[in-house]
Amino acid sequence: MKDLIDTVYNLIDQTLIPLAFSLCLLYFFWGVAQYIRVGAGSETAAEEGRRRMAYGVIALFVVFSIWGIINFISSEFSLPNPGGNSIRIK
Repeated sequence: MKDLIDTVYNLIDQTLIPLAFSLCLLYFFWGVAQYIRVGAGSETAAEEGRRRMAYGVIALFVVFSIWGIINFISSEFSLPNPGGNSIRIK
């Protein structure tokens, strides 16, 4: 059972959270590129770029909050850190 918990924790902490951060950041930069590249010629394209940037920032905040909540719960319940390389909030 401990191996299963360690495996799930490592999957979330070392794979899913960094992947979510990367995808949110990519979405934000996609909005920046769209705003710069197409926004000069079309107001609707510029608005779409601004909307993508805003959603990217919101998504980054949500992912960061989820990561913080997971680390807070882990530290409050004194759960072991199987990966050993995660940042802990104290």
